[in-house]
Amino acid sequence: QVQLEESGGGLVQAGGSLRLSCAASGLTFSSYAMGWFRQAPGKEREFVAVIRRSGGSTRYADSVKGRFTISRDNAKNTVYLQMKGLKPEDTAVYSCAASTGWGGVDPVEYDYWGQGTQVTVSS
Repeated sequence: QVQLEESGGGLVQAGGSLRLSCAASGLTFSSYAMGWFRQAPGKEREFVAVIRRSGGSTRYADSVKGRFTISRDNAKNTVYLQMKGLKPEDTAVYSCAASTGWGGVDPVEYDYWGQGTQVTVSS
């Protein structure tokens, strides 16, 4: 059974930092592209970042480029999202997802999802 478990969310002031983690089990982690998505209340799920299988290729949403960094540790079956310079508009539930494909910006490309972790940025 595949499980993706996010952690590291919380309440932070604008300009602060958080590091999200997503621990995977039940799959061959290195065979999956890993993405982060977020969903704010009343809004559609939004792509944040993706890292390909080897970790050598990443892609970011324009809204987070230069502030967020995605990384992975295949030995620990974990993907991370380092968030700096947080803004109130970053407030959302952040979820990680695993894709057997290339891993793009469309949620339908992902096969497995975590439950999400809440990130709240106060102004």
